[in-house]
Amino acid sequence: MAGSQIKRKDTPELLKDFEDEAMPFTQDLFRVAMFLKRNRDMAEDLVQETMMQAFKSFHRYKLGTNCKAWLTTIMYNTHYKQLKKQTRMQLVEDKDELIAKTVPFEASVPERITDEDVLEALEKVPDHFKEIVVLCDVEGFSYKEIASIMDIPIGTVMSRLHRGRKVLRNELTVYARSFGIGNDGEDKASKAQGGKSS
Repeated sequence: MAGSQIKRKDTPELLKDFEDEAMPFTQDLFRVAMFLKRNRDMAEDLVQETMMQAFKSFHRYKLGTNCKAWLTTIMYNTHYKQLKKQTRMQLVEDKDELIAKTVPFEASVPERITDEDVLEALEKVPDHFKEIVVLCDVEGFSYKEIASIMDIPIGTVMSRLHRGRKVLRNELTVYARSFGIGNDGEDKASKAQGGKSS
């Protein structure tokens, strides 16, 4: 009885702390959820489920620490639990590793690339690399935070980020050249591959 009274007494303060610390990151979470789900309704559901789980666990959150990283970790855990229920399949990453290793060179990215071009090119990056690129280059998480969010070693984060950026850079270069942007770099790219320019 006394325990339930204490819980009720603490609830308004807990709610206020949650509103101050966690709620400002709703848009950031939605951006990550859209990347994970690629569907607006499913992304909104994931954000809602994440916030519900976060509120239930908020008494364990240490005020003043990186709430965005804490929430994103909860989101990833929730997302992967949903995937396991839906597919009951194991993710195999060797195929993605092989794709990244086949990229022949790292070309420079033309300057006139738009955000839409980047997003379109990002869709062609293998998922295991893409999520690291998004978390690091879009959401601004450190290697250590990404390692914690995804429960993988920092070395794996750095390796996948390097490979993801490499694939993305080459996708952007190919995309740009199809629109006649950056064609002056073709000779350099050809020489880098040991070929001859025509």
